[in-house]
Amino acid sequence: MNTNKIKEGNLEKATFAGGCFWCMEPVFRIQKGVKDAVVGYSGGAVENPTYDQVCTGKTGHREAIQITFDPALTPYETLLGIFWHNIDPTDAGGQFADRGDQYRTTVYFHDEEQRKKAEASKEALDRSGRFDSPIATLIIPYRNFFPAEEEHQRYYQKRPVHYNLYHEGSGRDAFLAKAWNRKL
Repeated sequence: MNTNKIKEGNLEKATFAGGCFWCMEPVFRIQKGVKDAVVGYSGGAVENPTYDQVCTGKTGHREAIQITFDPALTPYETLLGIFWHNIDPTDAGGQFADRGDQYRTTVYFHDEEQRKKAEASKEALDRSGRFDSPIATLIIPYRNFFPAEEEHQRYYQKRPVHYNLYHEGSGRDAFLAKAWNRKL
């Protein structure tokens, strides 16, 4: 199922690729205005790709998360802030232990307003001096999104031990702690 509908009543969609989609889901799900967060595949040419296909790096898709949110409760800018605080925005080759274009960070904008806000937030982060390297995260038009297989949805709840080992072992935790002065 390709979920291309951008607005549903007062709700809107946001789509981000932040490396391993397992690690992006919980940080968005806990937000008050987020009604749903679905992990899946975005940006490629293959219809209804599988996890195994996307992992080859040959489909053009990236592991992504699509968020349905109420902008009155959680503005798009808040979602962008969450995104930036949970990735290494300077890495053009993937994220942490996951290498390849299928893990490259990307903001997929759904409309002109999202594009402007995403570009402004990227420029602000680049100017902040927080990182020694330039921001490599792409900001490109939304094309498509295909939900991942059910086993990947809410993975952090279904397999918490494996999820936590992966999250820490990938290098994500250590990077985020250093980059954003977080305690582990």
